[in-house]
Amino acid sequence: MKKKLTIAIDGFSACGKSTLAKDLAKKLDYIFIDSGAMYRGVALYCLENELIIDAEPLVDRIIENLNHIQLEFKTIDQQSLLFLNNRNVSTEIRENAVANVVSKIATIKDVRQKLVAEQQKMGEKGGIIMDGRDIASVVFPRADLKLFVTADTKIRIQRRLDELKNKGITSSFDEVAKNLKERDFIDSTRAESPLIQVEDAIVLDNTNLNREEQVEWVMKLIEQL
Repeated sequence: MKKKLTIAIDGFSACGKSTLAKDLAKKLDYIFIDSGAMYRGVALYCLENELIIDAEPLVDRIIENLNHIQLEFKTIDQQSLLFLNNRNVSTEIRENAVANVVSKIATIKDVRQKLVAEQQKMGEKGGIIMDGRDIASVVFPRADLKLFVTADTKIRIQRRLDELKNKGITSSFDEVAKNLKERDFIDSTRAESPLIQVEDAIVLDNTNLNREEQVEWVMKLIEQL
């Protein structure tokens, strides 16, 4: 490959974006950045500091506290872990309490501006794979490869259940289904950087693909660049 690429992966929650991004990063020896984890980190901070009351963000107070939120990814034992103010929160950000409010946090313009600026700085030199909901449209509009990942709804629910179970988090099919439906609606209709499929994105429906097959599918695209 002549240069290190910037690869943007967008799509709905629980479509396997992060799994794909991690696998590609490992295969290409690229840096993986989970943008969704960053928003979850802000959501966790807000929950812990009583900046969310009855599931509603206190927007003005959250904006006042943004300078007190430091997010950093560290690679430990070949895992990309998120640290919030020097504390590893990689497991805590996957709890249901965070999942239930993160999309509302992501609608706040000042939060998005802060995190987008940090994400763009991370990707200045290329050799990066980032997944999220506005990566191709806002963060890296000039990415070398743009993917939009989708999957059948029932498959998405089961994948999220499996993910939570592996992390020791108990949830139900109906609870996850409700959470995903709400998040899809909020992500797609928010005024600030909504989830969209950009015109030059390549759609990857991985409903019937396993991890190895979807990586192989994307690698064939990369070879053509």
